[in-house]
Amino acid sequence: MMKRISRLTILSLLLVLSTNSFSQAKKVWLYKADYYYEKNDFASALRLYQMVLDEKLGLSTRVIPYEITLSNQKLKDPNKEGDSARTVTTEDYVHHQIAMCYRKTYDYKRALEYFEKSASTNGYPDDYYYIANSIMNLGDYEKAMEAYQKFIGLEGTSDRLIERSLDDMSGCNYAIKLEADDDIFVNIADSAIFNQGSSSFGVTYWGKEYNKVVFSSAREGSVIIDPETQDPEYLLDLYWTETSDGEKWDEPKNFGRPLNSSRHDASGCFDPGHAIFFTRWGDDNPRERYIYVAREIGMRFFESQKLDSLVNFPGFQSINPFVTEDGQWLYYSSNRPGGSGGFDIWRIKLAENGQLDGEPENIGGPVNSEFDERAPFYHQKSRTLFFSSDGHKSTGGLDIFKSNYDRDAESFGIPKNAGAPINSPKDDSYFIANEDLTDGFLSSNRDSCTTCDSVFNNLCSSCYKIFEVQLPPMEFKISGYVYDMATNEIIPNATVEFKDITYKWEHFEIKTDDKGYYEHELIPNLELFLRASKKDYFADKAVVFTAGETESKNYRQDFYLEQIPQGEITIEGIEYDFDSANLRPVSIEILDKLLEFLELNNNLKIEIRSHTDERGSDSYNLKLSQRRAQSVVDYLIENGIPMERLVAKGYGETMPAEVPDANGNPVMLTPEYIYSLTDEDLQEEYHQRNRRTAFFVLEQE
Repeated sequence: MMKRISRLTILSLLLVLSTNSFSQAKKVWLYKADYYYEKNDFASALRLYQMVLDEKLGLSTRVIPYEITLSNQKLKDPNKEGDSARTVTTEDYVHHQIAMCYRKTYDYKRALEYFEKSASTNGYPDDYYYIANSIMNLGDYEKAMEAYQKFIGLEGTSDRLIERSLDDMSGCNYAIKLEADDDIFVNIADSAIFNQGSSSFGVTYWGKEYNKVVFSSAREGSVIIDPETQDPEYLLDLYWTETSDGEKWDEPKNFGRPLNSSRHDASGCFDPGHAIFFTRWGDDNPRERYIYVAREIGMRFFESQKLDSLVNFPGFQSINPFVTEDGQWLYYSSNRPGGSGGFDIWRIKLAENGQLDGEPENIGGPVNSEFDERAPFYHQKSRTLFFSSDGHKSTGGLDIFKSNYDRDAESFGIPKNAGAPINSPKDDSYFIANEDLTDGFLSSNRDSCTTCDSVFNNLCSSCYKIFEVQLPPMEFKISGYVYDMATNEIIPNATVEFKDITYKWEHFEIKTDDKGYYEHELIPNLELFLRASKKDYFADKAVVFTAGETESKNYRQDFYLEQIPQGEITIEGIEYDFDSANLRPVSIEILDKLLEFLELNNNLKIEIRSHTDERGSDSYNLKLSQRRAQSVVDYLIENGIPMERLVAKGYGETMPAEVPDANGNPVMLTPEYIYSLTDEDLQEEYHQRNRRTAFFVLEQE
């Protein structure tokens, strides 16, 4: 009996020790999982969190590599905010953390599964937001709207997430109403060239011919140093390929060492010279992502150099470099201080040799938001910035947006969503296009990673693939009416002239029909000056730009013509020095406007008239007025108006001006009328009216 008790005691003791040991191991796994989570190593964190739930899941896993980033957004993780006294079970905590790992790597389907588990016990009320957001990112916008409404009605949730819910709901509404553009085609790029391995993304054109591209890919053939610990299928390198016929791309080539290293090298972009800017980081510390530059001669690269702290601000990430076509600007994304929150788009001037030149500048709002803006591409011909963002009421995950640069305001305009099919409910980024905006590439995880799903059970759906984009040729049309300015009646058979000030398009003219209507097709990249004219009318003008447009557009441009009066037209504001024909500076400003008028109305021959008041002798006043009229004509001729279009005539005091009386009837400002007035100030005002300069239309061509 004693022997049997001893054996039972020993077995019980072993069981207790085993249980305690296993429990202790789970604490270690949980501690390490939290450590990896804080380091952005979501693959390792996920594996350990799953081991806490099930000890059988201790197998090695791999993370599909691309530029996963954890920003310093103003919206913090729900486990970092809220009631500090709130306690949750270990199981709820682990479910929540697993969901966050999947969310951080954009696997919204699995994230939704675990958020529903952690939210079901009310340990994490904010997880109802992430449930709604996951549904949105899976493309079920109607169901997402209901989930957002449920979250907003809950107690004890984050005010910031409620604000974000309202933005997200606007994105859902936009997506529900959005109709895909049937003229835009987005297709998976040739898998044999672009989409081998576990991840491919970030295409950029190399050179002005648009027949060579650089892209990032993790595949067999990537540079590795230690085959025992590194797998090329999970190590990003920079590759390039070219096409000779514009259709089929050649076998891709790895740039090799020293450009590619044993770490991740991605998001490469060449400048117009011989330098490539790219992002480099390692799996040991994903938070340390920095921009490097490497220079080459004849495809032989020098050792890469990390850009200094002007771009790579210590302790923060800088990624996604893009150099403008003229080589003057380096755009990039960074979560450095001084931004709007999250990753912002920054830029810095480059010197001719590709060296940094000046201080970095945040391009500010409305492009940058409190969320993430990444993967900038500046299309120089259209002055348009394309970028990706999970803000700006995106339709789910990262969307591609575009913003035009206003040269007058020296700022970018309000971003516009590129719409479907360019954007999907998943993450869409790295958009780039050729000079004419007819062909390009984007990167997206919109398609599931079937290879990954069949091999690994973790982080599979975060693999980016490269897609080719075909955009329709842009079409432009202008139309409108020509009106009489005074009566607002249409003017039939008026002439509308078209002049491209860049001289890329032949100048021509058309006539309005019997209803005063005109229309005409335009072409891209024009800076048009339009002039509408008709006999017995002054001309009207307009300026229309198709340059800078990124989509087809119909322009409406009406013209209003003023009828040429029978009498003279006073040029208000012309002043001369006392007893002199010298023009005062203020007169020059007025005459410059007259210059513009005469350039527009280049069919007119005019008489410049100068008048004086009655003070002074008749002969003196005639001579003075003639000299003053000639001063105006001389100025106009000096500034380009042909002399045959101008006649100078001084009238002295012989043509007094007219003013309306109390009943609206014209009264001539003769000396007798002026001196009959008792108001001396009014007398002087009328003398000044008589001392005027005017013009009179003599002929029309």
